[in-house]
Amino acid sequence: MTILRDLSMLWSLIHILILFIMLYRSRYSRRKTIFLTGITMGPLIVLNITGLVLYGAGVMGKVFILTCTLPSLLVFWFISKDRNGRFFFTFCVADTVALWIITVTNLADFYFGGGQYILMFIGRLALFPLVEWVAVRRIRPPYMELQESVPNGWGIFAGMTALYYILLAVMGNFPVIVTARPHELPAFLLVLVLMPMIYATIFISLYRQLLLYRKQQHERVLQAQKNTLEAQLENQQRIRRMKHDMKGYTVTLSGLLAADKIKEAAAYLKGVEEEMDALPRQFCVNPYLNAVLAHYAGKMEELGAQLRMSIQVGEEELPYMELCQILSNGLENACDAVRGLAVEEREVSVQMKYNKNYFLIRIRNRCRADLHVERGSMPATDKGGYDHGFGLATVKEAAERLGGEMFCYTEDGSFLLNVMISCESLSLAAGSL
Repeated sequence: MTILRDLSMLWSLIHILILFIMLYRSRYSRRKTIFLTGITMGPLIVLNITGLVLYGAGVMGKVFILTCTLPSLLVFWFISKDRNGRFFFTFCVADTVALWIITVTNLADFYFGGGQYILMFIGRLALFPLVEWVAVRRIRPPYMELQESVPNGWGIFAGMTALYYILLAVMGNFPVIVTARPHELPAFLLVLVLMPMIYATIFISLYRQLLLYRKQQHERVLQAQKNTLEAQLENQQRIRRMKHDMKGYTVTLSGLLAADKIKEAAAYLKGVEEEMDALPRQFCVNPYLNAVLAHYAGKMEELGAQLRMSIQVGEEELPYMELCQILSNGLENACDAVRGLAVEEREVSVQMKYNKNYFLIRIRNRCRADLHVERGSMPATDKGGYDHGFGLATVKEAAERLGGEMFCYTEDGSFLLNVMISCESLSLAAGSL
C-alpha cells in the first residue's frame, strides 16, 4: 500500500506549486513561468519522492526543509516579481497550508485509517483542489490587487507564517514523528486548530487594508476631478468676464482717441494689456487640459520653478477625466519633487503629443540626488499622512483604464513620468463618454 503514500506525496508536491503559482506575481509571462517551474521543480519533486521511497517518511520528514523548502524558495525568489515581504508571505502561506493538509491527513490515516494510506490519499485528493478552488474564487483577485497596491506592512505577516511553518515542521517531526509521541499530541492538535484562525485573521486584516486603500484612492480621484473642473470653470468665468469688459475698454479707448487724447489712450491701453496678461495662458486648445496646465503653471511660478511646455494637442475628442487625472497627479508629483530643491535647480518640462498612432504625456522634473527609480518600478513615498502616496498609483490606474501604460524612472538627476496610450484605445474611451 506504500504506492498510495508515494502517490499522495507526489500529488501534494505538485499542488503546492499550483497553489503558490495562483497567489504570487511572476516577473515573466505565464508560459515562461510554467516552463521555468517545470524544469526546476520537476527534478526536485522526483528527488524527494525517490528519497521517500528509499528512506521513508520519518527520515524525509526531518530533512524536507533542506531538500524541498529551501531549494523551491530560491527558485521562486528568482522567478518572482517581488523580492520582499510580499513574496515571503505568499511563499510561506502556500507551503504552510500544504504542510497543514499533509499533517492532518497523516494523523487521520494513522488514527482512523489503520495506517493503510487510503484515508491519506483520499483526503489529499479532495482537500488540495478544494483549497485551490477557494483560492481562485475568493482569495486570488483581491490578493493580487493588494500585492499591487500595498507595498508596506508585509514583513510582520511573512515572519508569522514562517514561524508557523517551522513550528509545524518541528513539532510534527522532531525528535521523532508526532504519532510516536502521543503525550504531545494534544498540544500539536491545538496548533493545527489555531493556525487556520490566525491565517483568517491575517487575511481579514489585509483585506481591510485593501478596502482602506480603495477608499483613499477613490477620494484622491474625486478630489483630482473636483480640482480639474473647478480650475476649468474658473478659467471660463474669467474669459467671459474679460470678454464683457472688452466692450467697456473699447468704448473708453474710442472716446479718448476721438478727443485726441493720445497719451491718455496709450496709458489706458497699457493698463488693458496688463489686465490681459493676468488671464490664464492658453497652453492647449482642449479647455479641460488647459485648465490643469494653467493651474500648475501658476503653482510652478509660485515655486520659482522653470517650466517648459511642448503641447501638440488640437481639438481632438479626448477622455478628459482620465487625462486630467494623469496630468494633475503627474504635475503635483513634480511640484512636490522640486519643492525640496534649491530654487535654481527647480526645473519641470511637460510634453503632450497626439498623432495618428499614439497619445503621449511626458513629465520630467529635477529630483534629489539620492533618488533612484528603476524603469518599471514604482517609487515609495517618503511623505507621511493619510493623503500621500497615491499620485503615481492614480496615474497608473487611469492609464490602464484607457488601455495605455505608465512607466517612470530616474535619469541624470531627473525623474521621468511617461504615459503612452494608443489612439485607437483613446478614441474608444472618448466615444464612451
